[in-house]
Amino acid sequence: MAEEKLNTEVPIEENGTPEPVNGHEEASEPSLTLEKDEGDGKKHEDDGKKDDDDGKEVSKKKKKKNKSKKKKEVPEQTDPPSIPVFPSGEFPEGEIQQYKDDNLWRTTSEEKRELERLEKPLYNSVRRAAEVHRQVRKYIKGILKPGMLMTDLCETLENTVRKLISENGLQAGIAFPTGCSLNWVAAHWTPNTGDKTVLHYDDVMKLDFGTHIDGYIVDSAFTVAFNPMFDPLLEASREATNTGIKECGIDVRLCDVGAAIQEVMESYEVEINGKVYQGKGYVREDLECSHYMKDFEAVHIPLRLARAKQLLATINKNFSTLAFCRRYLDRLGETKYLMALKNLCDTGILQPCPRSTSL
Repeated sequence: MAEEKLNTEVPIEENGTPEPVNGHEEASEPSLTLEKDEGDGKKHEDDGKKDDDDGKEVSKKKKKKNKSKKKKEVPEQTDPPSIPVFPSGEFPEGEIQQYKDDNLWRTTSEEKRELERLEKPLYNSVRRAAEVHRQVRKYIKGILKPGMLMTDLCETLENTVRKLISENGLQAGIAFPTGCSLNWVAAHWTPNTGDKTVLHYDDVMKLDFGTHIDGYIVDSAFTVAFNPMFDPLLEASREATNTGIKECGIDVRLCDVGAAIQEVMESYEVEINGKVYQGKGYVREDLECSHYMKDFEAVHIPLRLARAKQLLATINKNFSTLAFCRRYLDRLGETKYLMALKNLCDTGILQPCPRSTSL
């Protein structure tokens, strides 16, 4: 899908007005030289001291309140982004879809409402992963330009995700390798180490990346094209995506959502370089492969190669059943692993995910 679903703005505009500072001193009590009664003079002096004490207590309380307000303020995001999202642990709610028609009883059933409340930790995980995705997506859109090395683009994006999500093994991190499929490549391509592919002005790139918290994945993609010739193509994809979002809701069948998207996409005709294209296409798997993933249902298979056993232990520890690419293995310090990687694929423990190309 070419357009992202989450389209809110990054909360970087914070209230930066400085707190008022009390720069004047309280006036001292006037001298009591004209007072004849010494007792009255002492009384006035005592009252003055009491007022001073009260003033100091009030100023202390104000300072404490100001300090507490400062603690609650959300820190401004840096550029490039580097501050983890939601450090306070409070996750703002987004759009809430309401039950309707035959499912209205769910809103009045105490049992269903309690089950809904029990899902709050799951919702918070998804909200955190979604906010990381949103901020990274906005940052990357701002730095994309022709001439960028695809490897640099992917590593910049992935390192930003790692910072904002506070990467922590399998509990939080990147959901799958960054897909930066160019032109006729539809999906599942990311540069391997040493790849010198460059993003050009006339390229159409589908940038797809995901984040996860505790295995709950947030995935969104968008299309990048610098040449205005491709604007009608991006418009068609955007309209199809927005139609799918409108069709989504509680108890909606995925096949109906897909049918609505396909109907809109096929209604468009786009002219590129004098040739008219309709919104139809077919994809097939190509020979080149950069994505791999452990088969969730794979049974125990004895391995003969010691190197394959060692590589599988690294995959289990760092990825489990999440998708990964060869650049991720290089980052972990693995070397000379291609034979072991092939052995794991041949035995069915790993599933290769070759790039999908359009016909």
